[in-house]
Amino acid sequence: MSVNQQAHAGLPYGQPQPGYQGYQQSGYGGQQMSGVHHSQYGVYNGPLPGYQQPAPPQGTLRAPPTSGAPPPTSGASVPAGQPVYSQFGQGDVQNGVATSAVQMQRPSASQPFIPGTAPAPISQPATFQQYGPAPTSAQQLTNHMAGMQIGSSTSAPPPAGLGYGPPTSVPPASGNFTVTGSGLYTSYSSSQGPPPVTMTHGLPPTSLSQGLSLAQPAFSGPPLSAQHRPQAPGFLPPPCSTGIGPSSYPSATGAPRPSAMQGSQLSGQALTGLPTSQPNHVSSPPPHPSMSGPAMTGLQGPPLPTHPSQSGYQMQQNGSFGQVRGPQPNYGSAYPGTPNYGSQPAPPPPPKRLDPDSIPSPIQVIEDDRNNRGSEPFITGVRGQVPPLVTTNFLVKDQGNASPRYIRCTSYNIPCTSDMAKQSQVPLAAVIKPLATLPTDEAPPYLVDHGEPGPIRCNRCKAYMCPFMQFIEGGRRFQCCFCSCVTEVPPHYFQHLDHTGKRVDFYDRPELSLGSYEFLATVSYCKNNKFPNPPAFIFMIDVSYNAVKSGLVRLICEELKSLLDYLPREGNMEESAIRVGFVTYNKVLHFYNVKSSLAQPQMMVVSDVADMFVPLLDGFLVNVNESRTVIVSLLDQIPEMFADTRETETVFAPVIQAGMEALKAAECAGKLFIFHTSLPIAEAPGKLKNRDDRKLINTDKEKTLFQPQTSFYSNLAKDCVAQGCCVDLFLFPNQYLDVATLGVVPYQTGGTIYKYAYFQLETDQERFLNDLRKDVQKEVGFDAVMRVRTSTGIRATDFFGAFYMSNTTDVELAGLDCDKTITVEFRHDDKLSEDSGALLQCALLYTNCAGQRRLRIHNLSLNCCTQLADLYRNCETDTLINFLAKFAYRGVLNNPVKTVRDTLINQCAQILACYRKNCASPSSAGQLILPECMKLLPVYLNCVLKSDVLQPGAEVTTDDRAYIRQLVSSMDVAETNVFFYPRLLPLTKVDVDSDTLPAAIRNSEERLSKGDMYLLENGLNIFVWVGVNVQQGLIQNLFGVSSFNYISSTLSTLPVLENPFSKRVRSIIDMFQAQRSRYMKLIIVKQEDKLEMLFKHFLVEDKSMSGGASYVDFLCHMHKEIRQLLS
Repeated sequence: MSVNQQAHAGLPYGQPQPGYQGYQQSGYGGQQMSGVHHSQYGVYNGPLPGYQQPAPPQGTLRAPPTSGAPPPTSGASVPAGQPVYSQFGQGDVQNGVATSAVQMQRPSASQPFIPGTAPAPISQPATFQQYGPAPTSAQQLTNHMAGMQIGSSTSAPPPAGLGYGPPTSVPPASGNFTVTGSGLYTSYSSSQGPPPVTMTHGLPPTSLSQGLSLAQPAFSGPPLSAQHRPQAPGFLPPPCSTGIGPSSYPSATGAPRPSAMQGSQLSGQALTGLPTSQPNHVSSPPPHPSMSGPAMTGLQGPPLPTHPSQSGYQMQQNGSFGQVRGPQPNYGSAYPGTPNYGSQPAPPPPPKRLDPDSIPSPIQVIEDDRNNRGSEPFITGVRGQVPPLVTTNFLVKDQGNASPRYIRCTSYNIPCTSDMAKQSQVPLAAVIKPLATLPTDEAPPYLVDHGEPGPIRCNRCKAYMCPFMQFIEGGRRFQCCFCSCVTEVPPHYFQHLDHTGKRVDFYDRPELSLGSYEFLATVSYCKNNKFPNPPAFIFMIDVSYNAVKSGLVRLICEELKSLLDYLPREGNMEESAIRVGFVTYNKVLHFYNVKSSLAQPQMMVVSDVADMFVPLLDGFLVNVNESRTVIVSLLDQIPEMFADTRETETVFAPVIQAGMEALKAAECAGKLFIFHTSLPIAEAPGKLKNRDDRKLINTDKEKTLFQPQTSFYSNLAKDCVAQGCCVDLFLFPNQYLDVATLGVVPYQTGGTIYKYAYFQLETDQERFLNDLRKDVQKEVGFDAVMRVRTSTGIRATDFFGAFYMSNTTDVELAGLDCDKTITVEFRHDDKLSEDSGALLQCALLYTNCAGQRRLRIHNLSLNCCTQLADLYRNCETDTLINFLAKFAYRGVLNNPVKTVRDTLINQCAQILACYRKNCASPSSAGQLILPECMKLLPVYLNCVLKSDVLQPGAEVTTDDRAYIRQLVSSMDVAETNVFFYPRLLPLTKVDVDSDTLPAAIRNSEERLSKGDMYLLENGLNIFVWVGVNVQQGLIQNLFGVSSFNYISSTLSTLPVLENPFSKRVRSIIDMFQAQRSRYMKLIIVKQEDKLEMLFKHFLVEDKSMSGGASYVDFLCHMHKEIRQLLS
């Protein structure tokens, strides 16, 4: 359907309309629409002259038609089969029978016709024109981001052919009563502001439904057939509806009203709390005070205009209605010749801006999930259960499926066929974190030791024994749940079955009753058929001029003295089995012999960096406790030895080669900790040149900035993986360093990069040392191989993360730590069945820090569906965004950034258009309908599109972008969630006597108040923003200074002050630091200070300096894309 069509002129908004006797009119205050000069707009929904209110009709209630435009003067009747657009949203009348005797039928939606005009092309020039007649607040505020409606539709799924909503014997009538005089509607250009949209959160029954409206075109109902015409000029009968009567309203004892909106309840807003029996997008009339029936709790209808001086609504507490302005130019007061029913006409209201409160709020969704799912443990026994959100604190009880801390999926109910998957465009993926750290109140995976024979596996596909294997023939054989092959049960593993077919030792064996567990690997799982040696750590320190002069070398040496006591150890071991070695380097490499029998350490220099070798074996890798005195002596001497160095050039590749050769000589796996400061320009293998070029941004060559400048490092990474040599890289650049190239080896070996630009001891020391401590102490698996098996019908086809792959199935990791994830995408290779569902098994073979070879197994069962609605009902948006970000960030390596952005927007539009077309109840094209569990997809996707990798601001360096790109590719779902949509807390609302956090607020500048302080965290930084009008007492308590002007912006930690407020704020910051894998940099931002630009970059609901759209604008853009797909 061509959506942007000229209609003949109707009435301006906000003017009294003729001909509706006896129905209450809504009054809506106004604000200017962002980005639009207010004189171009008609008034939105102004207070209309008061009409006398009749007694409420008996039986069912429905949104009354309140503002009808006059009929066309020509009196021309509508040709049969041609649509006329109504002022009602389709949501207003849905599964009901019309009161008119003629049953209405829904003609095809592809008939573009409005009487009196030809269809206008989508691309017509954009001009602002008047909109059609106004709906009331009791409807979904068409044309207007203002009411949000939430109701829970708990009915069973409807019979075939009906839209969502209660099953009824009546076929859905396209029950939109029509007024022929539609207002004009035209398309918008992006520069002129958002296209009008109406938005409804449609959803399958059984979950919350949300109706809300964005500014929308004047036609909001589907076309009506010629069988239904207006019965008299200017008057239409009130529609009746199924299932909405006085008794349907939530009462004090009935269904609780879900809190859909944060901030104060806006009077005149659409009702929050639809009746439980109601279909998706139905709006109800506001309750009349005299209405009989249950008490109305918390519902407010719009007040009647009672006084001529009332000019719209006064500003609400949360400021969402803006300032009250005077009448607009170019519009007179009442429509001339309007009959005045019983009260004086009110003056026109001020212009209305799109209301961000009426669009889906991440804060609200997070809060609702915490309230609904935070108290109960998540028990994993049921197939295809969607877990609570990553932002919810919950306890997991493993009863046969892996905890969501180990595996999260984009959908827990996957399409049975590839056609259905293609149609929906929802990617089927799992984000797997095999060595995730569990909270202290959850048990780590049990270790199962089957002795010499090793783990029980399927003969054909080699899947490991798990809870889904089926034992047959009295327990003598088992049928594989992945490939259906039947395998003999070895005699030592035999056990009888009970009357249900379960083995009688079911609960005694973790591999039969739990989703996650470990097997002790036998020698056949080891390289060269011999058990591995414990791993080693090698510390490799850049001692060039920059590193020494900044104090970095001394800092590292001091820290290592104490840090070596905290090397990771296994379980109850007295001391760590990990051995350590030390290298320093600039243009040449210095190896140190720290053998325990020596009185002093010995240095050996290798200057032939082109042919790297390790000059000593015995004494290079040592046990810390045995060689402690020699190691301490060395760490004392290194800063002194190089104190007067004038060497500015460094090498890099030979450093990695040296570490790898040392591990090879010692026949063990391990990790290199490299501390590096500058671009390696010295003559040596892997030498780099400065190729930074900002002019490439937004050109087809931009992708080269993300690619390594030489293939040398990729080959080196391959050798490192073969040796089990993982590289963690700490970078301290003062200029371009080529992270895209230096990061190749850390990335492909499963290592980590840390970057401290313009490192300064006083401000960055704490962050660096905390990162180093965490990095050295965390759990790591070495020399690892991971494989994901799936049941017949789907297979793993694509992998994202920090690893190397030499074939299509095995993910090879020199190291894998507890913070790293591997993301796996699945595709269909056959049909799935709803009965058997789909299974995943992730098996990780690794060497732990004690040198023990282990297998960690995670199993997960998913549902399969033949209805798209079931897919959309069981998606997880946070995981979806995690996958889409990784997909996009990999895409920039080979495609122009603009292509990657367009692909993301297009895929997202297809996902939502497919839902709209196949799952949502029929409704007007003007409505944006989002699946309940994907209603945050637009806001989160916009955050990904605006991120530094895909849309850099002028201040973002090439290195920053390469760094972020690699960082995100192995993030887990909780990390990407807070990285793309930061957490923002009002510190002035902190309760010093309680452990609860103040409610978070949305990431927008208009939510900030000058009198408050806010804390924003995104996993890399913590900002404390201080408004200019903050009370001096609070400033004194937090910063220890007397006024705003004395607060220092260079603080890297808050001063330790002995007062409750300071203690509470510092404990919140400590708690946030503990939740993240990196130590976040603390930045103090004073309002109107130069750092505020950086802070505003993280207010992701606003327009960005680099051209990124605001949330409101992007939602409108998405709606336009969806409508184009549907037409």
